[in-house]
Amino acid sequence: MQPSVVNDNRLNVPILSVDNLTVIRSGNIVLKDINLKVCKGEFIGLVGPNGSGKSTLLLSILGVLRAQKGSVEIYGQPPFSRSTIGRIGWVSQAASNLPRDVRITVRELVRLGTLNGKNMFSWSDKGRVKRVNEAIKMVGLEDVENVDVSRLSGGQRQRAVIARALATEAEFILLDEPLVGMDREARNSLLKLLDQLCHDSDKTILMVSHDLTAIRQTAHRMIFLEEMIRYDGPTENFPDLESLAGLRGIRPVHGEDQSYKHTHLVEGE
Repeated sequence: MQPSVVNDNRLNVPILSVDNLTVIRSGNIVLKDINLKVCKGEFIGLVGPNGSGKSTLLLSILGVLRAQKGSVEIYGQPPFSRSTIGRIGWVSQAASNLPRDVRITVRELVRLGTLNGKNMFSWSDKGRVKRVNEAIKMVGLEDVENVDVSRLSGGQRQRAVIARALATEAEFILLDEPLVGMDREARNSLLKLLDQLCHDSDKTILMVSHDLTAIRQTAHRMIFLEEMIRYDGPTENFPDLESLAGLRGIRPVHGEDQSYKHTHLVEGE
Protein backbone atom coordinates (compact mmCIF):
# COMPACT_ATOMS: atom_id res chain seq x y z
CA MET A 1 0.00 0.00 0.00
CA GLN A 2 1.64 3.23 -1.12
CA PRO A 3 1.09 6.42 0.91
CA SER A 4 -1.30 8.84 -0.76
CA VAL A 5 -0.24 12.38 -0.04
CA VAL A 6 -2.82 15.00 0.83
CA ASN A 7 -2.46 17.90 -1.59
CA ASP A 8 -5.08 20.50 -0.70
CA ASN A 9 -5.51 23.61 1.37
CA ARG A 10 -5.85 21.65 4.61
CA LEU A 11 -2.07 21.45 4.85
CA ASN A 12 -1.93 25.23 5.28
CA VAL A 13 -3.77 25.03 8.61
CA PRO A 14 -1.35 24.62 11.56
CA ILE A 15 -2.24 22.13 14.28
CA LEU A 16 0.98 21.80 16.27
CA SER A 17 4.03 24.02 16.73
CA VAL A 18 7.06 22.83 18.71
CA ASP A 19 9.82 25.43 19.07
CA ASN A 20 13.34 24.77 20.40
CA LEU A 21 12.08 22.08 22.76
CA THR A 22 14.58 20.52 25.16
CA VAL A 23 13.52 17.88 27.71
CA ILE A 24 15.74 16.43 30.42
CA ARG A 25 14.76 13.25 32.28
CA SER A 26 16.74 11.75 35.18
CA GLY A 27 19.54 14.19 34.47
CA ASN A 28 19.89 13.14 30.81
CA ILE A 29 18.99 15.17 27.75
CA VAL A 30 16.30 13.17 25.95
CA LEU A 31 15.19 15.82 23.46
CA LYS A 32 17.33 18.70 22.29
CA ASP A 33 16.29 21.76 20.26
CA ILE A 34 13.25 20.12 18.63
CA ASN A 35 11.47 22.25 16.04
CA LEU A 36 8.36 20.74 14.50
CA LYS A 37 5.17 21.84 12.80
CA VAL A 38 2.22 19.59 11.99
CA CYS A 39 -0.53 20.76 9.67
CA LYS A 40 -4.13 19.69 9.28
CA GLY A 41 -4.68 16.48 7.32
CA GLU A 42 -1.14 15.11 7.62
CA PHE A 43 -0.31 11.52 8.50
CA ILE A 44 3.15 11.65 10.08
CA GLY A 45 5.24 8.65 11.07
CA LEU A 46 7.67 9.27 13.94
CA VAL A 47 10.50 6.70 13.96
CA GLY A 48 13.79 6.16 15.77
CA PRO A 49 15.68 3.66 17.94
CA ASN A 50 14.78 2.71 21.51
CA GLY A 51 15.46 5.59 23.87
CA SER A 52 15.49 8.15 21.08
CA GLY A 53 12.80 10.32 22.72
CA LYS A 54 9.74 9.39 20.65
CA SER A 55 7.39 8.75 23.57
CA THR A 56 8.91 11.69 25.45
CA LEU A 57 8.03 13.96 22.54
CA LEU A 58 4.42 12.75 22.50
CA LEU A 59 4.10 13.24 26.27
CA SER A 60 5.59 16.73 25.93
CA ILE A 61 3.09 17.59 23.22
CA LEU A 62 0.29 16.39 25.49
CA GLY A 63 1.63 18.52 28.34
CA VAL A 64 2.35 15.53 30.60
CA LEU A 65 6.09 16.27 30.68
CA ARG A 66 7.54 19.71 31.38
CA ALA A 67 10.18 21.03 29.01
CA GLN A 68 13.37 22.62 30.31
CA LYS A 69 13.45 24.90 27.28
CA GLY A 70 11.21 25.79 24.39
CA SER A 71 7.46 25.68 23.88
CA VAL A 72 4.59 23.59 22.54
CA GLU A 73 1.40 25.03 21.09
CA ILE A 74 -1.64 23.12 19.86
CA TYR A 75 -4.17 25.15 17.91
CA GLY A 76 -2.21 28.21 19.02
CA GLN A 77 -2.56 27.40 22.72
CA PRO A 78 -0.43 25.58 25.33
CA PRO A 79 -1.33 21.93 26.04
CA PHE A 80 -4.29 21.46 28.42
CA SER A 81 -5.82 24.78 27.36
CA ARG A 82 -9.60 24.86 27.50
CA SER A 83 -9.84 25.40 23.74
CA THR A 84 -7.99 22.11 23.03
CA ILE A 85 -10.21 19.90 25.22
CA GLY A 86 -11.80 17.18 23.09
CA ARG A 87 -9.76 18.06 20.02
CA ILE A 88 -6.83 15.76 20.84
CA GLY A 89 -7.02 11.97 20.93
CA TRP A 90 -4.30 9.94 22.66
CA VAL A 91 -3.76 6.20 22.19
CA SER A 92 -0.92 4.93 24.38
CA GLN A 93 1.12 1.74 23.95
CA ALA A 94 -0.88 -0.01 26.66
CA ALA A 95 -4.31 1.35 25.74
CA SER A 96 -5.59 -1.96 24.36
CA ASN A 97 -4.04 -4.12 27.11
CA LEU A 98 -7.05 -4.18 29.39
CA PRO A 99 -6.94 -6.49 32.43
CA ARG A 100 -8.54 -9.85 31.69
CA ASP A 101 -10.92 -9.52 34.64
CA VAL A 102 -12.39 -6.28 33.26
CA ARG A 103 -15.68 -6.93 31.48
CA ILE A 104 -16.57 -4.19 29.06
CA THR A 105 -18.05 -4.30 25.57
CA VAL A 106 -16.74 -2.39 22.56
CA ARG A 107 -19.68 0.02 22.76
CA GLU A 108 -19.14 0.64 26.47
CA LEU A 109 -15.42 1.26 25.92
CA VAL A 110 -16.10 3.75 23.13
CA ARG A 111 -18.70 5.51 25.30
CA LEU A 112 -15.96 6.30 27.79
CA GLY A 113 -14.47 8.59 25.18
CA THR A 114 -17.54 10.82 25.38
CA LEU A 115 -17.43 11.36 29.15
CA ASN A 116 -17.07 14.84 30.53
CA GLY A 117 -18.11 16.68 33.67
CA LYS A 118 -21.51 17.61 32.28
CA ASN A 119 -22.75 14.26 30.98
CA MET A 120 -20.98 11.59 33.06
CA PHE A 121 -24.24 10.54 34.74
CA SER A 122 -26.36 10.51 31.60
CA TRP A 123 -25.86 7.57 29.23
CA SER A 124 -28.82 8.45 27.02
CA ASP A 125 -27.61 11.78 25.67
CA LYS A 126 -28.48 11.68 21.95
CA GLY A 127 -25.34 13.53 20.91
CA ARG A 128 -23.16 11.01 22.70
CA VAL A 129 -25.01 8.05 21.20
CA LYS A 130 -24.49 9.48 17.73
CA ARG A 131 -20.76 10.02 18.32
CA VAL A 132 -20.37 6.47 19.63
CA ASN A 133 -22.21 5.04 16.62
CA GLU A 134 -20.11 7.05 14.19
CA ALA A 135 -16.82 6.13 15.88
CA ILE A 136 -17.64 2.41 15.85
CA LYS A 137 -18.61 2.65 12.19
CA MET A 138 -15.39 4.52 11.31
CA VAL A 139 -13.25 1.67 12.64
CA GLY A 140 -15.44 -1.07 11.19
CA LEU A 141 -16.48 -2.77 14.43
CA GLU A 142 -20.26 -2.69 14.02
CA ASP A 143 -20.43 -6.51 13.99
CA VAL A 144 -18.74 -6.81 17.39
CA GLU A 145 -19.94 -3.66 19.14
CA ASN A 146 -21.66 -5.70 21.88
CA VAL A 147 -18.82 -8.20 22.27
CA ASP A 148 -16.57 -8.12 25.34
CA VAL A 149 -13.27 -6.43 24.48
CA SER A 150 -11.32 -9.30 26.05
CA ARG A 151 -12.65 -11.60 23.31
CA LEU A 152 -11.39 -9.47 20.44
CA SER A 153 -8.21 -9.98 18.45
CA GLY A 154 -5.28 -7.63 19.02
CA GLY A 155 -6.13 -5.70 15.87
CA GLN A 156 -9.77 -5.33 16.87
CA ARG A 157 -8.79 -4.07 20.34
CA GLN A 158 -6.58 -1.44 18.77
CA ARG A 159 -9.48 -0.35 16.57
CA ALA A 160 -11.70 -0.16 19.65
CA VAL A 161 -9.34 2.16 21.56
CA ILE A 162 -8.95 4.31 18.45
CA ALA A 163 -12.75 4.49 18.26
CA ARG A 164 -12.76 5.66 21.88
CA ALA A 165 -10.41 8.50 20.87
CA LEU A 166 -12.59 9.32 17.85
CA ALA A 167 -15.71 9.47 20.03
CA THR A 168 -14.23 12.53 21.72
CA GLU A 169 -14.50 14.17 18.28
CA ALA A 170 -10.73 14.50 18.32
CA GLU A 171 -9.22 16.18 15.27
CA PHE A 172 -5.58 15.45 16.13
CA ILE A 173 -4.77 11.85 17.05
CA LEU A 174 -1.47 10.76 18.60
CA LEU A 175 -0.64 7.06 18.66
CA ASP A 176 2.29 5.42 20.44
CA GLU A 177 3.30 2.07 18.88
CA PRO A 178 -0.22 0.95 17.84
CA LEU A 179 1.16 -1.84 15.60
CA VAL A 180 2.86 -3.81 18.38
CA GLY A 181 1.54 -7.36 18.67
CA MET A 182 -0.49 -7.22 15.46
CA ASP A 183 -0.31 -9.80 12.72
CA ARG A 184 0.24 -8.71 9.11
CA GLU A 185 -3.43 -8.57 8.14
CA ALA A 186 -4.46 -6.58 11.21
CA ARG A 187 -1.52 -4.20 10.77
CA ASN A 188 -2.35 -3.49 7.14
CA SER A 189 -6.02 -3.02 7.99
CA LEU A 190 -5.25 -0.52 10.76
CA LEU A 191 -2.85 1.48 8.58
CA LYS A 192 -5.48 1.69 5.85
CA LEU A 193 -8.00 2.91 8.43
CA LEU A 194 -5.66 5.64 9.66
CA ASP A 195 -5.00 6.82 6.11
CA GLN A 196 -8.75 6.95 5.46
CA LEU A 197 -9.30 8.98 8.62
CA CYS A 198 -6.93 11.63 7.24
CA HIS A 199 -8.45 11.73 3.78
CA ASP A 200 -12.13 11.14 4.49
CA SER A 201 -12.63 12.52 8.01
CA ASP A 202 -10.15 15.44 8.14
CA LYS A 203 -8.14 13.88 10.96
CA THR A 204 -4.47 14.65 11.59
CA ILE A 205 -2.30 11.77 12.81
CA LEU A 206 1.11 11.60 14.48
CA MET A 207 2.11 7.97 15.00
CA VAL A 208 5.17 6.49 16.70
CA SER A 209 6.28 3.11 15.38
CA HIS A 210 9.34 0.85 15.20
CA ASP A 211 7.94 -0.70 12.02
CA LEU A 212 9.91 1.39 9.55
CA THR A 213 8.69 -0.58 6.54
CA ALA A 214 5.02 -0.12 7.44
CA ILE A 215 5.48 3.60 8.05
CA ARG A 216 7.26 4.06 4.72
CA GLN A 217 4.32 2.46 2.94
CA THR A 218 1.70 4.57 4.71
CA ALA A 219 2.71 7.93 6.16
CA HIS A 220 2.69 11.11 4.09
CA ARG A 221 5.69 12.44 6.00
CA MET A 222 8.37 10.87 8.18
CA ILE A 223 10.42 12.14 11.09
CA PHE A 224 13.51 10.31 12.31
CA LEU A 225 14.25 11.23 15.91
CA GLU A 226 17.33 10.46 17.98
CA GLU A 227 17.58 13.17 20.66
CA MET A 228 17.39 15.64 17.76
CA ILE A 229 15.39 15.46 14.54
CA ARG A 230 17.72 13.81 12.01
CA TYR A 231 15.22 13.76 9.16
CA ASP A 232 11.88 15.48 8.56
CA GLY A 233 10.37 15.33 5.11
CA PRO A 234 8.30 13.46 2.53
CA THR A 235 8.19 9.70 2.91
CA GLU A 236 9.47 9.13 -0.60
CA ASN A 237 12.68 11.01 0.25
CA PHE A 238 13.40 9.12 3.46
CA PRO A 239 17.10 8.07 3.54
CA ASP A 240 18.14 4.56 2.52
CA LEU A 241 19.84 2.39 5.13
CA GLU A 242 23.36 3.54 4.28
CA SER A 243 22.40 7.21 4.47
CA LEU A 244 20.39 6.61 7.64
CA ALA A 245 23.41 4.99 9.28
CA GLY A 246 25.42 8.10 8.37
CA LEU A 247 22.78 10.35 9.95
CA ARG A 248 23.09 8.32 13.14
CA GLY A 249 26.89 8.45 13.11
CA ILE A 250 27.23 4.72 12.48
CA ARG A 251 30.41 3.94 10.57
CA PRO A 252 31.17 0.76 8.63
CA VAL A 253 33.40 -1.70 10.49
CA HIS A 254 34.42 -3.72 7.43
CA GLY A 255 36.32 -1.15 5.42
CA GLU A 256 35.04 -0.45 1.95
CA ASP A 257 33.02 -3.66 1.76
CA GLN A 258 29.49 -2.36 2.24
CA SER A 259 27.63 -5.63 1.61
CA TYR A 260 27.87 -6.71 5.24
CA LYS A 261 26.31 -3.48 6.43
CA HIS A 262 23.32 -3.81 4.14
CA THR A 263 22.49 -7.25 5.43
CA HIS A 264 23.07 -6.58 9.12
CA LEU A 265 21.74 -3.07 9.77
CA VAL A 266 18.34 -3.55 11.38
CA GLU A 267 15.52 -1.47 9.92
CA GLY A 268 13.80 0.77 12.42
CA GLU A 269 16.86 1.39 14.58
